Amino acid sequence: MELTSPSLPPLGTTGEVITFYSYKGGTGRTMALSNIAVLLARRHDATEPVLMIDWDLEAPGLHHYFDHHPDHKPGVLEFFEACHEQLQSRLDGVALDEETLAHEVLGAVGWEHYVTRVDEGSQLYLMRAGRLDDTFAERLAAMDWEQLFHRCPALFRCFADRLARHFRYVLVDSRTGRTDVAGICTTLLPRKLVLVFTPNRQSLDGVQALVQRATTYRRSHEDEQRPLMVYPLPSRMEMDDSAQRAQWRRDDASQHIVGYQSGFEQVLRDSYGMQQLSLESYFDEVQLQQTRALAHGEQVAVRQECGGDRFSLTRTFESLLAWLAPGYFPWQSLREIALLDLIGEARRALERGGVAARAVAAPLARELNALGALYRDEGRWRQAQASFEESVALRQRGLGEDHPDTLLSKANLAGVLRRQGRLDEAQFLDESIVDARDRQLGAEHLDTLAARADLADTLAAQGRLAEALSLQDAVLDAYLRLLGAEHLQTLSARLARAGLLLQLGDIDSARSIQEQVLAARKRLLGAEHAETLRAKSALANTLLQMQETDAARSLLDAVLQAQLRRLGPEHAETRNARDQLVDAQMQLGVPAGEAPLVPELHQNASMDDYGDALLRPSRRHGAPVNKNLYEKGTAGMRSPAIASGKIL
Repeated sequence: MELTSPSLPPLGTTGEVITFYSYKGGTGRTMALSNIAVLLARRHDATEPVLMIDWDLEAPGLHHYFDHHPDHKPGVLEFFEACHEQLQSRLDGVALDEETLAHEVLGAVGWEHYVTRVDEGSQLYLMRAGRLDDTFAERLAAMDWEQLFHRCPALFRCFADRLARHFRYVLVDSRTGRTDVAGICTTLLPRKLVLVFTPNRQSLDGVQALVQRATTYRRSHEDEQRPLMVYPLPSRMEMDDSAQRAQWRRDDASQHIVGYQSGFEQVLRDSYGMQQLSLESYFDEVQLQQTRALAHGEQVAVRQECGGDRFSLTRTFESLLAWLAPGYFPWQSLREIALLDLIGEARRALERGGVAARAVAAPLARELNALGALYRDEGRWRQAQASFEESVALRQRGLGEDHPDTLLSKANLAGVLRRQGRLDEAQFLDESIVDARDRQLGAEHLDTLAARADLADTLAAQGRLAEALSLQDAVLDAYLRLLGAEHLQTLSARLARAGLLLQLGDIDSARSIQEQVLAARKRLLGAEHAETLRAKSALANTLLQMQETDAARSLLDAVLQAQLRRLGPEHAETRNARDQLVDAQMQLGVPAGEAPLVPELHQNASMDDYGDALLRPSRRHGAPVNKNLYEKGTAGMRSPAIASGKIL
């Protein structure tokens, strides 16, 4: 295969640097990088250039995945040897600021001479570790990375920026462990960091500590305040042992195993200053299975596999790319990503105009409504509101004010506004929906009754309890006549009426209704159905007001245990159940910190803005929010040494 140096024009948009790192060897890190690189180079009709950099200088091997690469070709080591010589030649020259000096040096050396094309079917390029001759080991030992960093701290960052002008993706294969090179590759270069690990304590501790060091460094230095997105990649997972996979992922207290999912959720919360996130959907899809390709040889699986079924390595790498390539956070669910992709395509069609724009308006409104519902269920109220508002606007323009789809989006928007305390706006929407339903369907149509029940909720939230109760009673009477006493909608209306009676001070009547609804739901739906659990919580809250604390605590404990089994510890409903149980135990005189019956959960908080995750510092560090990306932590630390641990 003929290997040629590239002559690439600048991209229209800036590319990005992605580092692949593993704390220990044997994870399949280089294999993962090579497969991801091939997939990325195939995208968009193979028109976007992709560069791989083998920076694992002590154990170079990336070139083995791409046919026979001549050992005489210079690479990373020779490139930075040349940079060192250029810096030496400028010691007695005119003093320049760091960035100007870095760009002068990089321009003089020229990256083009150190990069070769390794795939004639796509724009895939490689910068190998270096010229693997008899002098390589000696020259590598003589390379002082820390000294190079001190002479021009902007050199590595500008190197990454320069490459990103010509390559859509720059994939860096980093050295393992805590070394100068690993610090450069994981902290100074990338925008995204793929952490390849095997499910053992050493590997996990190493990569999680790396995340903390890298994000702390980015937060703490003004010149380095750039986002760093982290993507854990579990490797060598035994697909035929589901019990072991679950044990390593989910925790096993009996074996003193802390699962990697909860470990990464905690380190990401700490690093990005978030109080709540879940990697459930991400780790459902992203697990690199143990295969022969990992055990022997340098094979690029995505080149060997035709099609790639759900058991293939190709499918695993494509799953990772669903998050990695577009830059979605790993705590965003696959459902959210799918909706965002559909919405993005539809918006681009709208911008182009013409017949296509008219055709996508209705699907766009539908997907926005679905996205709003997803955000609402996750407690992300501002994002839910924005999605519903856009859906309403599109449907109003395309379908009219009173079309059933428009009314559906309006009802969803009203519910989110009500939840945020924007009650006058919610009331206006609720009344318009009731009026439209009444005119179109009649006063006792089920959709009209549901709209009246929503309006009653808003009136109650405004403190207009008598009006709300009158409206709710009318809805309940209609349900009893139309559906019967034990229909699920009737039971929901009865529970809503009990809530209003409770607010009006009629606690005994409220309790009686709640007990009847709970018994009916248990009989119809089962003891752990979501609606049954809500009825238990409602009754427990009434019992708390009646000072029947033991009975309330027993109910709330049952709700919490059921939610843990159903939804897991990070779900909003589980957190709410935990908070209610803590309140009950405190009324019994048990401090929150000494409540052994309550599982250890993290503090509840809404996730209104995923985009804010990289704009907020970790609150555990106690620093103010920086107006750029991270807080300006240790102000006096201008260019800390790599080897001293400021980067590592």
